[in-house]
Amino acid sequence: MGLERHLLPLLMLCCCSYSCYGNFLEGPLSEASPYDKSAYPTYFGTINEDAGEVGEEFATSIGYGEPQLFSFKQLDHVESRYSSPIMVNVDDFGAKGDGSDDTQAFVKAWEKACSSAPSVLVISKSKNYLLKPITFSGPCKSSVTVMIYGTIEASSDRSDWNRDRRYWINFKNIQNLRVDGAGTINGNGEIWWKNSCKINKAFTCTQAPTALTFSSCMNLIVNNLSIKDSQQIHLSFERCTNVQASNLKVTAPETSPNTDGIHITNTQNIQITNCVIGTGDDCISIVSGSQNVKATGITCGPGHGISIGSLGSGNSEDHVSQVIVDGANIVGTTNGVRIKTWQGGSGSASNIKFQNIAMRNVANPIIIDQNYCDSNKACPEKNTAVAVSNVVYNNIKGTSASNVAVEFDCSKSFPCHGIVLNNINLVGSGGKTTTSSCKNVNGNAIGNVFPRPCF
Repeated sequence: MGLERHLLPLLMLCCCSYSCYGNFLEGPLSEASPYDKSAYPTYFGTINEDAGEVGEEFATSIGYGEPQLFSFKQLDHVESRYSSPIMVNVDDFGAKGDGSDDTQAFVKAWEKACSSAPSVLVISKSKNYLLKPITFSGPCKSSVTVMIYGTIEASSDRSDWNRDRRYWINFKNIQNLRVDGAGTINGNGEIWWKNSCKINKAFTCTQAPTALTFSSCMNLIVNNLSIKDSQQIHLSFERCTNVQASNLKVTAPETSPNTDGIHITNTQNIQITNCVIGTGDDCISIVSGSQNVKATGITCGPGHGISIGSLGSGNSEDHVSQVIVDGANIVGTTNGVRIKTWQGGSGSASNIKFQNIAMRNVANPIIIDQNYCDSNKACPEKNTAVAVSNVVYNNIKGTSASNVAVEFDCSKSFPCHGIVLNNINLVGSGGKTTTSSCKNVNGNAIGNVFPRPCF
């Protein structure tokens, strides 16, 4: 702890100021990242060497453009005028890090950090801090950096969530927040999975907590963390604006129910880069109200792939637009890149691009499912749907675990339109032939496309 106290002020002179944050966002992926390029040769090598591009004139004709992502250089309140931040260590407020309950110590430390200008909240290395549900609320006096060096573990007593099952750790209503440090957030989720209706159908379906939530935050950086074994969703961004999430490792067993890796809802201007995600559900799920979303350098698997949706559940009106997934390595998942909507909903999923993606042994590599039904009972046919339009699939290659490698199961009432396939090569194991399947879709194929398109 003494070494951290001496080094951190020097570190934060560079890292805590938002002028430096801008440089972080603008620059390339760090060569010093823990997710080394050599570990993922397919993604970082061949897929980029063979990349093809959809012509600019065609992208313009369908109204598709690059998301206008926020840069922290645009901030006009640069914090570099402060000579050094206030250092706040949870240990100084009574945290033990020995497996006993440290919740109140974290509450007190946060109150000090949030009321200081600016501040660094330190969670010490080589300790294991046990927390019950906790909310770190703003607004704060100035920018706050949370450095997680050690491990934060969730209470295993489900009754601790009797008042509210939605959240475990929630950062709420904070501007100019950074969470970093190479530490671990452990949701201790096994007790929740055992009591899930998806594991045992005799149980009533109930909500389980999200491990780490950022709600109503603006100008947010989440970097260099390991998040594991969440009770349900691992990391959720809700009603946030201007977000950079990078160098994250998110893991849970393939059999863990509803353990989405990164969940994005009602969030605008978010960039996810250089993340390794393997869970029991979607690696990334992007749902209603999300706009200007870019994911690059994603390694996904096991899990359910990268998904837009589900949208339209319970006859809701949902909208998602301006999404790019550019550069991913997807391995052994039950879906590849997927758009899923319920019948009976309304709204739109539009201006979406999936490109430069390598697949290995992936079922349903490319799929639009406007008849999605995650229910024990059959879903009745309805005459409304979330409209799906202007979706580009560019330079997607690899092996399919299903005979149908490209499937567009679209609505009779609201057919998919503006669907583009460019430079696609998806074969079965050992080079076996795959097929495509189309229902109620209007699209175009450009360049070499296999399996043969069914437009």
